[in-house]
Amino acid sequence: MLIDANLLIYAVDVRAVDHEPAAEWFTAVLNGDQRIGLPWQSVGAFTRIMTNPRVTARPLDGAEAWDLVLGWLAADVVWMPPATERTATVYERLLGQTSITGNLVPDAQMAALAIEHGLVLCSADTDFARFPGLRWENPLRR
Repeated sequence: MLIDANLLIYAVDVRAVDHEPAAEWFTAVLNGDQRIGLPWQSVGAFTRIMTNPRVTARPLDGAEAWDLVLGWLAADVVWMPPATERTATVYERLLGQTSITGNLVPDAQMAALAIEHGLVLCSADTDFARFPGLRWENPLRR
C-alpha cells in the first residue's frame, strides 16, 4: 500500500476529526506484515502541514515532525518507493485520460507512483477515484 499525507496528518493531529480511526489504523499497519510505502510526497506534505501554525492549531517544530517520520521509516514494513522513468510514463497516460490541473497535480503524481509499483493508494481524499487504473481505498470508511 502507498499512504497519502492526509492519513499521516490525521493520525498525528489529535484535533483532526478523523484522528482516532486514523491513529488506530496507522498503528495497526505499522505493526502488521504488509509493506507500507511512504513516498517523499507524503512525508514532505506531512512535514509542511504539521509544522505550519496557519494550518494546525498545535504545530510541531521541524525536528519533532522529522522524528515521527524517522520512527515510521524505521518500521520493518515501511519503505520509500522511488519514482522512476516509468512513473513519468504512467503520469503522462493519466494526463491523457483525466484533466489534471492545480491541486490534482500532486494527486496524479501519487496515483502514477502507486500504479507503477502495483500498490493500493490509501487516502481519505476522494479525488483519487477519478484516476483510471488506480486502486484506491479510504481505510477510514470501511
